[in-house]
Order: sequence, then structure tokens, then C-alpha cells
Amino acid sequence: MSLIKDFHLTLETTNEDGSYSEGDTIVGTVSFRLTTNVRVKSLTVKAKGDAKTKWTEGVGKFKMTFTSKKRYFKVKEHLLEDNGKGTSLSKGVHTFRFRLKLPEGSMPSSFKGVDGKIVYMCEAKISLSWRWPSKVKKKINFISKTFQQFWEGMRPQSGTVSKNIGGLSQGWVQMSATIDRNVCTPGETLSIVAKICNSSSKNTRPKIKLEQKTVYRSKYNSEKLLKNLFKEAGRTISPNSEQTVSCQLKIPDDAISTIHNCEIISVEYYVKVSLDISFAFDPEVVFPLIIVPSRFAAIQPGEPVGPYPPGTTETTSCSDVSSPVLDAELDPRPKEPGACHYPSPDPTQHII
Repeated sequence: MSLIKDFHLTLETTNEDGSYSEGDTIVGTVSFRLTTNVRVKSLTVKAKGDAKTKWTEGVGKFKMTFTSKKRYFKVKEHLLEDNGKGTSLSKGVHTFRFRLKLPEGSMPSSFKGVDGKIVYMCEAKISLSWRWPSKVKKKINFISKTFQQFWEGMRPQSGTVSKNIGGLSQGWVQMSATIDRNVCTPGETLSIVAKICNSSSKNTRPKIKLEQKTVYRSKYNSEKLLKNLFKEAGRTISPNSEQTVSCQLKIPDDAISTIHNCEIISVEYYVKVSLDISFAFDPEVVFPLIIVPSRFAAIQPGEPVGPYPPGTTETTSCSDVSSPVLDAELDPRPKEPGACHYPSPDPTQHII
């Protein structure tokens, strides 16, 4: 017969989403019911944060497993001291209140992936003489405060790329692309504009892709997983044509936050604007994107930023945000090679 019944751990938080961050204090209670008078050896409560990775490579007998672990903190409080004699408690319900101060410093947010996880846990343990200890655990939703610095640096980005079409196809293809912000939250919509000048003899099509890159690391190896969260292609742009296209890209509501401050797990996002050219290397402009937790959306700094520099014309916008499609009508007026003119790219552009 168990001497301990109804063993519960309750946590309190002032955040609406029930989360904690660096420097916060976990306040809670430990409660249980004793079926008889007993002597309790110890009663403790602790909180800890750990990152772990594990994956296997190879086939058959030639498989190798890679693992790694990183501990960020462990704090502990004794609610009943283990003094060697124990503490006598009477039959009935007992409740103990506790406070655990989380350390300061940069720590990554909670995460669960295919081959790794970042877990923050609170655990209460009660030990009786000559019996196995009883434990109760509760996960902590941890959101790193380091995301605040990204909102402060939120700004539009632009980039320009050009390609000389060789072989039997002559001429140049040029593209200038702009994204209205480099930081956003799940469910938000990004405005993307691309100005394309096809001064070659080939057809080309603009494409936009949102890519998630997750990297798991160990001491001796790493594993990279790529996932496309969004991919769309626009209409064909014929030779000697110039067009400006725009798209409203909605970030998935379930997109996890960027992880940038964990040694063994990282999650990054990229918006890629490219031109599909048959039998040629596709020129591409890459914009790194930071996805932050929704709780930071209320502190966006500054005023709204326009989707493209002033003076841009002939822009066709997407009307269906939930299913965005690039949709640009071709300019029937032929363009002379080299007739495209673009603004100077932003110093922070990323071009591949």
C-alpha cells in the first residue's frame, strides 16, 4: 500500500502563455496526502534545462550513433532537509510552497525536433526510509529573452543578382528583390517584391521559397535537415521583357522559433527568391529570416515599412493571402538588352 497519495506539483506564472525566461522566479507548490503518520527523509524541488541530440547514420552492421548533451542550469531547494533523522509528518494533506530563481544569461527556448530537444523541467521528489522515492515532474515552457534584440534590429532587406546566359542563348537576366522585414512571428505576413528584367533569348519564371534549416551537432559530426514551408512559382516572363511581381507570404501558424544560441541545435529560416531558367544555373537572392515567439509581437518598434522603394510601377499584388501566388502580367513593350535599372542594394543583402 502506498503511503503517499495525490502527489502534485503546481507552477505559477505571470505570463499569459505560462512561459518563463532567463532571470525569472518559478513560484509553486508541492502537495501530497499521507495515508498514515510517517517520517520523511527529504523533500526537494529542482529545475533544470538540458539540450540533447541523438541520431544514427549508416546501414546494417555499419551504423554509428552520435549523441551530445548540454546542461544550461540546475537549481534546487530543500523543502524538508535530509538531516539523517528525517521529519515526522502526520496523516493527511501537506502543502509546501517554493521559489526557484532561474539564472541570467542567454539560454535557448524550449524545442522538440526529430533528432534533438531542448527541455526545461521542474521536479519534486519525496524520500522515505527504506522505500523508493516518489517523483512528480512538469515541463517548463521556456522562451529566451534574447529574441528582444531582434525586434530592435528589424528592418527591410534588398538584394540584386544578375546572370549572363551563355551558349546558344544570349543576353542577361537581372533581378532586384526586397523583403519588408527580417523578423516576424508565426501567422504574420511578409511582403516580397521582385523586379525582373529578362534581356536574354530564354523564358524565365520567378520563384519564392521559405526554407527551414535545422542542424543537430555532436562532438564528431553534424546532421542538417531542410524543410520547405512554402514554395510558389510565378508566370513565365518572355525574352526581352521587364516585370515587377509581388507576393504576400504568410508564416505558418505552427512555425517554431529560430534557435540561435544553442551549441548543439540550431533552427534557421531563409526566404529565397530565384529565377527558373531552363538549362542554366538559377540566380537566387537569399534573405535570412528570424521567427520569434508570438509574445514579442506586441513590442514591434517603428512604423510600418513599405514593400518596395518609392517609384516602382506595374506591380501586381496577391489578393489571396492564405494561398499566395506570384501573378504578373507581361509588359508587351520590348526592352533593349541592358535597359533595366535598379536601386543600389542594401549593404545587408545576401546574394547566392
